[in-house]
Amino acid sequence: MVTMATTTNTKRGTLIVVVGPTGSGKTALAVTLARHYSAPIISTDSRQVFRGLAIGTAQPTAEELAAATHYFIADREVEDDFNCGRYEVEALELLDRLFAEGNYVVAVGGSGLYVQALCEGMDDLPEADPALREDLKSRLTSDGIESLVEELRHLDPTYASEVDLCNPARVMRALEVCLATGRPYSEQRHGTATERPFRIVKVGTDMPRDILYDRINRRVDMMVEDGLIEEARAMYPKRHLNSLQTVGYRELFDHFAGNTTLDEAIELIKRNSRRYAKRQLTWFRRDASIGWFAPSDIEHIIEFIDTKV
Repeated sequence: MVTMATTTNTKRGTLIVVVGPTGSGKTALAVTLARHYSAPIISTDSRQVFRGLAIGTAQPTAEELAAATHYFIADREVEDDFNCGRYEVEALELLDRLFAEGNYVVAVGGSGLYVQALCEGMDDLPEADPALREDLKSRLTSDGIESLVEELRHLDPTYASEVDLCNPARVMRALEVCLATGRPYSEQRHGTATERPFRIVKVGTDMPRDILYDRINRRVDMMVEDGLIEEARAMYPKRHLNSLQTVGYRELFDHFAGNTTLDEAIELIKRNSRRYAKRQLTWFRRDASIGWFAPSDIEHIIEFIDTKV
C-alpha cells in the first residue's frame, strides 16, 4: 500500500471523483466539471488506459479530449500488465505534480478498485502463491471460468456479488486469497484507508434503472455503428490477454470463433453491460461519502462540491 504522510492542515488541492455505472454520463459530467474548475482529468477506468480499445471502452471523444487535459487514457499497450498497484503509484505521483500547478483535479471512471486505490490505497493482502496461481490458471484453461466462479461463490458470496465474474484475473485473485488464508477475500479488503495529502469529494451519477438500461442498450448499438466489431476483430489474435477480458470484446471473440451469431453477441454485450452496471452500483452504494445526482444537475453538483472544499 502506498502511503503519503500528511495532516489535515497541510492538505493541498481537491480531487473531485466522479463515479457511477457504465453509460450513466460520467465522462460528459467530468469534462463539464473540469472546465468549470480549470482542472485536468485522470481516468480511474481499468480499460480506457489501453490503446486500440477506444470504442469498446468508451474512451473520451476527440472533442472531450480537447476540452480538458486527460491522463491514463490510451497511454499504454494492451500487452502491458497494468494493475491497481501500479495505478496507485503512478496516479499519486501524477497528482503530486498536478496539485503543484492547480487547486483541482477531476478523476472519473467506473472501476471501483481503481477508485479505491486512488482515494484510500490498496489493502495489504498476501502475495500470490505461484503454485496456487498455476493451478487456477490450469483450471481456467481446462474447465473455463465458470468452475472458478462457482468456487468463489461458495467461498465468498459477498465478493462474488460485486465483482465482474467474467474477469478471470479478479476471480482468480479473490480465490487465491480465500484458499491461501482460509478467509473470504471480502473480509480482508476493508482495512484502514491511507490518508491522502489532498481533499477528496465524490460525486455519483444516478438515474432510474430503466433509463440507465435503455441508455446502455442504445450505447452498444452506437458502438457497433462506430466500428466496435472491426476494433474487436483487430484484437482477436490477442484475445488471451487480461486487458481484453472485457465486456464487448469477449462476446465478439466468441462470435469470431463461431460460437454465436453476430446478433446473439450484440445482445450478450447489452445484457452483460447491464449486469456490470448493477455490480458497479452495488460497489459504489457502500460509500456513504458519495453525493448522488442526475448527471445533468450541474448546478447542485457544483454546489455540493463547493460545500465540501
